[in-house]
Amino acid sequence: MSAPAEGDTSPSVRGPIRKPTAARAENAGSGRSSERAIRGALLRFQVVAYVVGVGLITLVLVGVPLKYLADIPVVAETVGPLHGFLFMVYIALTFDLASRCRFSPIRTVLVMLAGTIPFLSFVAERKVTRQVRGPEGIARGD
Repeated sequence: MSAPAEGDTSPSVRGPIRKPTAARAENAGSGRSSERAIRGALLRFQVVAYVVGVGLITLVLVGVPLKYLADIPVVAETVGPLHGFLFMVYIALTFDLASRCRFSPIRTVLVMLAGTIPFLSFVAERKVTRQVRGPEGIARGD
């Protein structure tokens, strides 16, 4: 069997040879690194970064002082495990966004660690958002 001629659309052992079309070129970016996928990953990251930041601040500034200074452990016992679970979600969503945007491993770990220091998750979220939405990143879409 001879090799099909260029532009031949007849079926072969590997299937038909298709010429690129505008529709296929448009859908080529519909994977994990498409603008829509990155925008969704960024939104999920932003929400969880804020929630984890608020939870950590609540735990550090309210829960721990109440537990050790006033012997009222209820806030720390409630917020602590919830923050721990949400921090694991933060780690997963940070990794998801980092893999979609192809962050370096060092940058990814630094963003993950930002969720462990009060107020720093807010700073990291703003910086990551600006970089992802920046001139070389995705469009704003607001």
